[in-house]
Amino acid sequence: MSYQVTARKWRPIVFEDVVGQSHVTDTLRNAIKSNRVAHAYIFSGTRGCGKTTTARILARALNCLSPENYNPDNLCEVCLEITAGRSLDVIEIDGASNRGVEEIRNLRESVRYAPTRGKFKIYIIDEVHMLTKEAFNALLKTLEEPPAHVVFIFATTEVHKVPMTILSRCQRFDFRRIAIDEIMARVKLIAESEKVQIEDEALVIIAKKGDGSMRDAQSIFDQMRSYCGSAITTSDVQIALNVVNQELYFRVTDLIKLHEGKGAVHLVEELMKNGYDLREFVGGLAEHFRNLLVVQTTGSSKMLETSEPFKKRYQTESSSFAEQDVLRLLKQSNELEQSMRWAAQPRFKLEAALLQMVKMESSVHIADLMIRIEEMKKKFEGGMKISEAPSTSEVKVMGSVSAGTMQNSSVMSLSSFTKTQEQILTSFEPKRALLSQFHIPAAHPRVSTPVVSTATGTPKQGASYEQVVGGWDAFVAEVKKSRISLATSLVESKIVDAENGYVRISCADEYHLSTLKRNKEFLGESLQRILGTHVHLEPVLHANDGARIVEFRAAVISTISSTPKLHVSNGEHPLIEILKRELGAERID
Repeated sequence: MSYQVTARKWRPIVFEDVVGQSHVTDTLRNAIKSNRVAHAYIFSGTRGCGKTTTARILARALNCLSPENYNPDNLCEVCLEITAGRSLDVIEIDGASNRGVEEIRNLRESVRYAPTRGKFKIYIIDEVHMLTKEAFNALLKTLEEPPAHVVFIFATTEVHKVPMTILSRCQRFDFRRIAIDEIMARVKLIAESEKVQIEDEALVIIAKKGDGSMRDAQSIFDQMRSYCGSAITTSDVQIALNVVNQELYFRVTDLIKLHEGKGAVHLVEELMKNGYDLREFVGGLAEHFRNLLVVQTTGSSKMLETSEPFKKRYQTESSSFAEQDVLRLLKQSNELEQSMRWAAQPRFKLEAALLQMVKMESSVHIADLMIRIEEMKKKFEGGMKISEAPSTSEVKVMGSVSAGTMQNSSVMSLSSFTKTQEQILTSFEPKRALLSQFHIPAAHPRVSTPVVSTATGTPKQGASYEQVVGGWDAFVAEVKKSRISLATSLVESKIVDAENGYVRISCADEYHLSTLKRNKEFLGESLQRILGTHVHLEPVLHANDGARIVEFRAAVISTISSTPKLHVSNGEHPLIEILKRELGAERID
């Protein structure tokens, strides 16, 4: 006998053999048992999940001469004819190559004739969504009121392309993607029956590569048998399928714990030398962080799609990271995966992202921060001397990573503070990220040059920062009435500072910067009408603001000193309000 691939050799022949679709097979068996067989069914689902196989089992079960427990016996002449494709009562039609109205007209003529040997004349149309609109219309009447001896079974991977007029005339069954555990169990059963030894981790890789399709997993199994023979090992599967070794992901988390940037660059170099797909690596890295998060959240590794040895490693590894840090790492890897799809140099993006993950400091919870501030405030109010204040430290504010743009973390150094009240705020240990759930964008230098009147040569009082912020929305709305594109550039920009009549705004890119510079006079006149005072606009591109940070520090100290009791409530804490108002912080969900 000629060689048959595993997918054909091990094709299910009874309802119980169909893996992962019990909600479909049980319903069909009960319909046969209660004599409630519909005249039309539509099976929808992804590739390789058992749609056509189930249709053939149903066809044999309906026409079998001696069914067993409402399953076909697969031994009678009718079952053997259907299995061999020689039955005149079961007609399989490929919807992709027989999609025209003429083929459907021929079908309408043939349904009039009674079955030759079985009880039913069954039409199985695969990929039914490929039929033309005219073909569907020609099928409508026959599908709604077919002869009593006719049963239609449609199969499709894109049910949304089937007209509702067809769907409403059929019983619809949605086949789900097959779970990895179910694929592994089936492939392991096949391997044992075929006398093939296969490692558990190799089974996991094959099942994942199957991507919910039993047929795909069985095809990969055949490929591995050709490569490895009767003993399939994990290393052979990784080489043959060019799969990233799971150990590399644990190396990433080790580098993050050690803050070792050099190792991250060498890791990317190793990926390139081994010919791995970098996008596939990033996708696996996101899954790796997800596994850590699941173990941290649930306290169990049962939900992980990996082998038992790696499940134990995830249990151990999860205790090395805080949940907030894993959430940030997962978000960064997901955004990196999206941005790498269109990147001309994906290697550069991967290196930058890994370096940022490695160098990123741990986060601190805002509730803990509030407690520390409250404790230090009590010490200060109790008469603690300045000389007793702790030494100065740095507070690092980690910026969020936008899609497609890798940014370095913003660093707010407090080391230059004099030994005053400010030292109380800067005494946090260990050195951690301040309010990791906030993103504080890079600020820009304050313009301190006063506006000078050309007539008198004396300084002229201009709008304050608070006035500009208060009238900004009205200003944008006013500009939008006459110049929509210019208003768009304003929306994409941000107020940096305002002093002595100068208003500096930060632009996100060169396009918006050039647009605003060309229209400075118009914008200045419009803003002056809104505020009722003289202003001069200065668009800039990505600058740093040391002066506003100083103001922010002073505002924090003032709030700590003036607030009777700091506490976190349902409303915004005063410190959070300062972060938002002074540095433009945004909450990261």
